[in-house]
Amino acid sequence: MKFKFYLESIAGIDILPMISLLFFFAFFIAMTVYVVTMKKELVDEISNLPLNDSDVNKFVSK
Repeated sequence: MKFKFYLESIAGIDILPMISLLFFFAFFIAMTVYVVTMKKELVDEISNLPLNDSDVNKFVSK
């Protein structure tokens, strides 16, 4: 694999996987905190979105 040689020659390349892992975990933790702290009313509204017929009738052409 020729690209492995090129990657090894780049200075500081070993830090990039750690940075991407930290970004992933920061995003995962932020989304978990957001979901846990959501208001119950918002969760109910979002969970019923696919079932609401009143919103669908706006887009159905007659």
